[in-house]
Amino acid sequence: MKDFQDNRRLRSDKDILRRLLHYMKPYKKEFFFSVFLMLFLIAVQLLPPFLIGKMIDVISDPAMENQTKINVVLIIVGIFLVALIMSLFISYIQTMILQRIGQKTVYDLRNEVFFHIENLSIGQINQVPVGKLVTRVTNDTNAIGEMFTSVAIDLIKSIIFIFALLGVLFSINVKMTLYILIVIPVVTVLTFIFRNHSRKAYRKVRLNVSEINAFLSENLSGMKVTQIFNQEDKKYNEFFNNNTKLKKSYLNEILIFGIYRPIIYALSILGTMIALYTGVLEVLAGVITAGVLFSFVMYVKDFFDPIQQLAEQFNSLQNAFASAEKIFDVLDTKPDIIDLEDAIELEEFKGQIEFKNVWFQYIKDEWVLRDVSFTVSPGETIAFVGATGSGKTTILSLIVRNYEIQKGEILIDGINIKNIKRSSLRSHIGQMLQDVFLFSGTISDNITLRDENITFEEVKQASEYVGANTFIEKLPDSYDHIVLERGNNFSSGQRQLISFARALVYKPSLMILDEATANIDSETEELIQESMKKMMNISTMLIVAHRLSTVQHADKIIVMQKGEIKEMGSHQELLNLKKIYYSLYQLQYEEKVSI
Repeated sequence: MKDFQDNRRLRSDKDILRRLLHYMKPYKKEFFFSVFLMLFLIAVQLLPPFLIGKMIDVISDPAMENQTKINVVLIIVGIFLVALIMSLFISYIQTMILQRIGQKTVYDLRNEVFFHIENLSIGQINQVPVGKLVTRVTNDTNAIGEMFTSVAIDLIKSIIFIFALLGVLFSINVKMTLYILIVIPVVTVLTFIFRNHSRKAYRKVRLNVSEINAFLSENLSGMKVTQIFNQEDKKYNEFFNNNTKLKKSYLNEILIFGIYRPIIYALSILGTMIALYTGVLEVLAGVITAGVLFSFVMYVKDFFDPIQQLAEQFNSLQNAFASAEKIFDVLDTKPDIIDLEDAIELEEFKGQIEFKNVWFQYIKDEWVLRDVSFTVSPGETIAFVGATGSGKTTILSLIVRNYEIQKGEILIDGINIKNIKRSSLRSHIGQMLQDVFLFSGTISDNITLRDENITFEEVKQASEYVGANTFIEKLPDSYDHIVLERGNNFSSGQRQLISFARALVYKPSLMILDEATANIDSETEELIQESMKKMMNISTMLIVAHRLSTVQHADKIIVMQKGEIKEMGSHQELLNLKKIYYSLYQLQYEEKVSI
């Protein structure tokens, strides 16, 4: 199955970071302000070792009086408390700024991803499991949000803190600091190796998360079929395998982190021991005091803390980058169907449709339609009949531009369909499909699709027109009755009537019915048949149906076979030909008699 990953190219960290920073551009002032606040927090963080070292030197100074020592200690403690209180207040402000930046960035990114998915063609969306798309819009954007709210600023803080500490250490004692730096090349090499392995591990995790979400989305929706055919054990084993792969990828990621972190910690201990050894020699030589040695050792410990934190930050950063790759795979997938720059708004739809030598294929060299030509006049009702796979539904999909044709032309009121904006075209067309999809909400919401421009009176009129009111008004909450997921609390016929009202309330100039009566009972079919007869007088209508009783009153019936038009005419004209349509009619008539 084709996926967004088919369009993937290898992305460098630099490329990903550049694109991610684009989303933070509107909030750069707030971000730089938070960096400024961070500098103050770093300064406060550097104070304790210095102040404690001073206190040690003051207390151990034999030339200073005890009262003076106490006064100096109180001053140092006061400075520390003031700095601490200020840092808590500034830390709160910085956190709030970063959280706001992160949430706004995720909000913008999530909107962009969803809008982009909406603009992909039906064919492109059908090729990707729903669970993967859900993962892109939710999990992956959240991972990026985490990067903006904490990882990015912590990473910057760690790097600045390391260089600030180096400056402090060199200012205290150059020789001791140079000894400490012996371990830095080892740390740098290990960090580079860790980054590469961590990136691969996170990519695997994100892939397996998408796979398990896709599996759950499909199989939870199809649980009824699983239970009917007693396939619970098989599906459990499939889930177990997917879950095992996800567990192993997480464990591999933890293993990489678990090896890196202890090694860095061991190097930090080594660095501290080197500091103590060289520092004691310097104290004995009278170069530095005991208080300065204490400050130096504390700074050395603080120097390795952000290096260890870099491991966690790199870990989170790789998670965000892996998620960003997935999101950019979606955003870099160009829609198959786009409006031309000079595409027009269709102000009026008279209802004239013309197919001129249309060829179409879903898969290369497998033609679904072959040189199809026909004309529909305004107000006409045209029906398409034929065997499954003959191209009937494809014709209807091409009219609303769900797909793009390879050869020929489709004209609407004499205008090439490619020159009309898709939104404008579809606003004039009402569709009733065989597989009705109802959203969670009320019946009224499903009829209006939450369009506030449609009044309740219009909803009632449309429902009465198609006969949906016969069951809606018997419900406890009438039009405010809650619709469960996919409309599972209604029968197929009831869902179809609601969808018919939905199509009608938008006052379409063209009505499309694709197997609209295939899965409904005879009583509901009669209601729809009556509604169809009314619609024939006010709108152009295109019908695809297996039941020939549904299309007998059509102005023209087009018989399709293997992507070609084989017969065309009225019901009686086609019966008189005694060819394909006649055979279909005889077959259904015999089935009806035998029943």
